[in-house]
Amino acid sequence: MISIRSHAKPLLLALAAGGYGLCGIAHAAPSNTLIVGQSAAVKSLDPATVTSASDYRIDENIYQGLVGFKSGTLTPAPSLATRWTIGDKGLTYTFHLRRGVRFQDGTPFNAQAVKFNFDRMLDKSDPYHDTGPFPLATLFYGDIARIDTPNADTVVFHLKHAYAPFLTNLAYPAGLIVSPAAVKRYGKDYGSHPVGTGPFEFASWQRGREITLTRNPHYWGTPANLDKVIFKPVPNTQTRMAELLSGSIDLMYGVPAESLKLFRGNPRFTVHAQVAPSAWYVMLNQKQKPLHNRLVRQALNYAVNKRAIAEDILKGTAVPANGLMSPAFKATWDSHLAPYAYNPAKARKLLREAGYPHGFSTTFYVPTNGSGMLAPVAMASVIQNDLSQVGVKVKLRTFTWTTYLDKVNPGLKPDVGMAEMAWITNNPFTLPNLTLRTGAWPDKGGFNSGYYSNPEVDTLMAQARRATNPARQAAIYSRLQKIVHNDPPWIFVVNAKQVAVTSSRVQGFKLQPSYFLLLDGVHLK
Repeated sequence: MISIRSHAKPLLLALAAGGYGLCGIAHAAPSNTLIVGQSAAVKSLDPATVTSASDYRIDENIYQGLVGFKSGTLTPAPSLATRWTIGDKGLTYTFHLRRGVRFQDGTPFNAQAVKFNFDRMLDKSDPYHDTGPFPLATLFYGDIARIDTPNADTVVFHLKHAYAPFLTNLAYPAGLIVSPAAVKRYGKDYGSHPVGTGPFEFASWQRGREITLTRNPHYWGTPANLDKVIFKPVPNTQTRMAELLSGSIDLMYGVPAESLKLFRGNPRFTVHAQVAPSAWYVMLNQKQKPLHNRLVRQALNYAVNKRAIAEDILKGTAVPANGLMSPAFKATWDSHLAPYAYNPAKARKLLREAGYPHGFSTTFYVPTNGSGMLAPVAMASVIQNDLSQVGVKVKLRTFTWTTYLDKVNPGLKPDVGMAEMAWITNNPFTLPNLTLRTGAWPDKGGFNSGYYSNPEVDTLMAQARRATNPARQAAIYSRLQKIVHNDPPWIFVVNAKQVAVTSSRVQGFKLQPSYFLLLDGVHLK
């Protein structure tokens, strides 16, 4: 038997060429069963209690929320609610529920079930609150003052304050609706016995090996095409690619950029890629001189060759960022805002104007790995070299991801000028709200670890919080992007693409900008 870990590279090349049969690994999957290779083992299938993409990608096929996203967009769309109205200047949301829907345990979906879900997360006196913890409840739904259920088909949310991202947050996996009867039956062990209303239902869980879902025969919508979906945790990336090449799995997220050549142009596979709602940037510590100077921060943006990073390091799996927001947010992204061009001469000119004709020195914190961090060390090395060309000398200090977060999230120390960071969010409000407001400095509970402060940004974020009209939102975010572009808190580097590879027998698969893995429309040939 071949050890994949010890022979990863030659094995991958042989598999790509079709020259290996893997004893103990390659096997013929059942004809209508899709096998998904996951990057991590699942912790729980209770969507309100987890934050991992590996968990969510299963949950999204078992459960549904009141609101989903229109396919291919980040626009809220009906799901378990067929329609809604917003009243009282954004303080009241009335949802009209889909009738005749039942949970997979046969119990009815209704307004009381919706109220149960949010009471469980938010009300510490609720008898089922101890089935948590619920890490995103306060952040996403903390503005809910009360929930009324005037009848079985109507639920009314009353908010403490107008909160424009509320609809989008309901579409997030934490807002997926679970069966109250199942929670009451299983209590704290509910996450091992998930029950929702979605197109697939839970069948079995072999811990550390696989989770199996089967088609929900009583699904209210169009039935799923697949009989089964099996999710296999394969944490090692090289092993996961070998299993895809061998036919042991059918779908894989997160293929390293340098390995895509194994799949591109190969008729046995399809590579899927699209710009994600991501931002990869270098935060700049404005408590350190000279980074407090706007001209210096502009100079650093001109000094870094983002296109070279996107094409040479990331092999086209990212695009240069034009500023704060990802182009995945089609309704609010300012497409007319040009990225900072690679212009070392202009960078040196701005440094002279700022009083630093010979540049300066600082320390650059870099993680060796981490969620969404792409190729952090290789990217940092390019940035370090580019900055050195304009006289800015940066010393790299690397840390593992968990240690890195412990050093960065509390706020950068005065002797640290720069740190890499990446965010993936499903609405345009989250990133600036958590990282750019003065009220989001780390000592105030946010993630503004570079201590950026701009009164205009603070004012616009307050307006964005209340703006429920799409045209008004777009106008606010357009203004916000221009201000932040001119007064950069970061070096804007790239917006990553999400990348997945499927075997050629997988048909109907679509990437979603939300990062959701929706499999009800997938079929196998």
